[in-house]
Amino acid sequence: MPSLSVSNPSSLARRSVLTLADLSREQIRTTLDLAKELKRDYTPFAHALQQRAVVLLFEKPSLRTRVSLEIGIAKLGGSCVYLDHQASPIGQRETIADYGRNLERWADALVCRVFRHETLVELQRWTKIPIVNALCDAHHPCQILADALTLEEHGLDLSSMRLAWLGDGNNVCHSLMQLTALFGGSMVVATPDDCRPDATWMAKTAELARATGARMEYTSDAKAIAGCDAVYTDAWISMGQSDSAAKRASMLPYQVTEATMRLAGANALFMHCLPAHRGEEVLDSVMDAPQSVVFDQAENRMHAQNALLLQLLNAR
Repeated sequence: MPSLSVSNPSSLARRSVLTLADLSREQIRTTLDLAKELKRDYTPFAHALQQRAVVLLFEKPSLRTRVSLEIGIAKLGGSCVYLDHQASPIGQRETIADYGRNLERWADALVCRVFRHETLVELQRWTKIPIVNALCDAHHPCQILADALTLEEHGLDLSSMRLAWLGDGNNVCHSLMQLTALFGGSMVVATPDDCRPDATWMAKTAELARATGARMEYTSDAKAIAGCDAVYTDAWISMGQSDSAAKRASMLPYQVTEATMRLAGANALFMHCLPAHRGEEVLDSVMDAPQSVVFDQAENRMHAQNALLLQLLNAR
């Protein structure tokens, strides 16, 4: 792999990625192409992160994020340290500023899975090394890079596809909206009225969409997904959210069933970032159907994250 020049304006060297919109369409394209190259053969990249160290800061439990990062970084010859913050939120034992300024003396990058987006913003303010958002309450950019890779592998064009989101307008939805807006595709977001995406991120998505001609539709009509290329859903109650019978009842019309997929179209893909609550947001018959690509998405987390880290660390 050629060295990625810091002077190159499209370079991601030493940048942080807190939202998908921190990346340009060109940078996402480069990341996806590199992820495909990695997936084909890691051999040429076996020492790309030699003598590089990445610290994983996790306030939330994880399967896919932790395992894909630890194995992925090892495949590139790097090392990583996992710091479990489930019982001690970042900023509780010492200030976020002091914490970050310690970590930057040893680590080359921080990958963070946190409850609050503001934690990432504060870390970025006080540290000089790249910070990668591996999930927060507002965004999940690493997941969407993996999803974009999965969509392309299944023959869809990011600039012309029509995506459907069903359920809660959450962090994954925000990042998927940004992907659609950056590439000029179209997306229908069908949610209960009180579970729409955050107004701030809807407005920022609209700004991106004006530049690319992307078409965004927000509705409470679950049938508006007819004719979509892919149907995406997520847990009705995310980690850190309060559960309620009322919310679950409002979500029932957005459950993904065989009828939902027939409405979307015979060739529509089913997507979910996992973990799935089978029998709630999606039925087994959809999760395990041939059009389900959920495990492809999970596999691609490693390749997309590795491609991003190689660029952020300006690695050969």
